[in-house]
Amino acid sequence: MAIKGKNIKWKDRKRFLRMPLSFTRYALSDDRLFLQTGVFNLKDEEVVLYRVRDIGLKRNFGQRLFGVGTLTIQSSDRSMPTLVLKNIKDPYKVKEMIHDGVEEMKIRRKVRIGEYSTSLLDDHDDEDDDLDDLHDDEDDDD
Repeated sequence: MAIKGKNIKWKDRKRFLRMPLSFTRYALSDDRLFLQTGVFNLKDEEVVLYRVRDIGLKRNFGQRLFGVGTLTIQSSDRSMPTLVLKNIKDPYKVKEMIHDGVEEMKIRRKVRIGEYSTSLLDDHDDEDDDLDDLHDDEDDDD
């Protein structure tokens, strides 16, 4: 994977039985996560780190035996909203590296996306609100 002029923090390949016998390559720079697939026809994808919303880690029994795992990265990137890093070595370490890079980029670019829950907007009060009571009192005066 030729990424010129970038400080590569981590790179790996998709692994089979802990050996990098795949033509799928992954790399992490200061500001982006890269995916390259193919042998003769190469396809390059990238996700800018400040767009990452969630990082998930999955390790089935076979992956645990061979010391690999699969990271699933959800982002707001339109071309690749879900990026899957399959069977990578040291998945916990890589997850933390990506997380740290995401936080650093969001701070550097001053990007913060609030997480709102509908439960925060709902007061879970089944009885009428005070404003509704006040409105009803005004109608009774007429």
